[in-house]
Amino acid sequence: MSPEQQQQLHGVREELKRDEAEAVAEAEATTGPVAVAPALCIELEHVSLAFDHPILVDLDMAVATGETLLVLGESGMGKSTILKLILRLLLPDEGVVRIFGEEINHLSFAEVLEVRRRIGMVFQNSALFDSMTVYDNVAYPLRENTEMDEAEVERIVREKLEFVDLEPDQVIDQLPSELSGGMRKRVGVARAIATSPEIVLYDEPTAGLDPMTVETITDLIKKLQRELGVTSILVTHDLRAGFKVATRVNLLQAGRVGFSGTPEDVVASTDPYIRAFINAS
Repeated sequence: MSPEQQQQLHGVREELKRDEAEAVAEAEATTGPVAVAPALCIELEHVSLAFDHPILVDLDMAVATGETLLVLGESGMGKSTILKLILRLLLPDEGVVRIFGEEINHLSFAEVLEVRRRIGMVFQNSALFDSMTVYDNVAYPLRENTEMDEAEVERIVREKLEFVDLEPDQVIDQLPSELSGGMRKRVGVARAIATSPEIVLYDEPTAGLDPMTVETITDLIKKLQRELGVTSILVTHDLRAGFKVATRVNLLQAGRVGFSGTPEDVVASTDPYIRAFINAS
C-alpha cells in the first residue's frame, strides 16, 4: 500500500472512531450509559505471516461494522489466509488482529471459541458433513455452541432454511449428495447463520456453480446484508459476483493491500496492475 493509501486508511479509521464517540455521547445524553458496537468490526494491523515464503507482509486491513469487503488477489496471495487469521486458526508472525475491538492474538482457547461463536463461515464447496442430513448439518453449530433443547434447535433450523429459500419439509431429511450444487451452497449458508453471527466470512462462495445459481447466491448474500446487517468478508475470483455485493474492495499485491476502493473505483482505475488483473479475471 502506498503512503497515500496508508494515510487514507488511517483517515478512515479515525473518522469511524470519531463517529462512534459521537454516537455514544449522543445516546448517553438522552438515555444514560449504553453499549455501542465498535465502528471497526475487524482490524489487521501490520500483520506479517510466512510459511516457506512470505505470504502477508506488513498488511493493514480494516472492515467497518455492517460493511461487505471483497478481497481480491492472485492465487497464493493470502486471501484465504486472512480468513484463517480472523478465525484464529492461524497466528501472525507479527502484527495484531482485532475482532469487535478486542485483540485476539493472545486469547485463551475458551476465549477464542467465544469469538468464533459470533462468526459464521461459508466454505468453498460448502464443506457439509456427507453422512449427516441437512437438518443435522444446520443444527450442528447450535448443538456444539448452545444448550438449546431440540425443539428450539428444530425451530431455528427450519427458520434458517426458509431464509435461504429452501423448503424445510422437502430437504430436511436429505443427505448432501442428494442436493444440487446450489442447494448445498444454500445449506452451507444456513449453517453459517444458524447462531445469528455478527460476521460472515465467504471463501469462494460461487465456485463451480452455473450462472443462474451464482445469481441466486449473490442475491442471498445481499439478503443477509439487508435483513441481518452482518459484517462480511468475501474472498472470490468471481469479479462479477463480488462486485454485485461488495461495498468496498481490497486488492492484494505482494502481501499487502495494494488498492482499496469501491467496485466502481476498481473498474475506473487506470493502474496497469489493476487493469491487467481485471482483464485476466
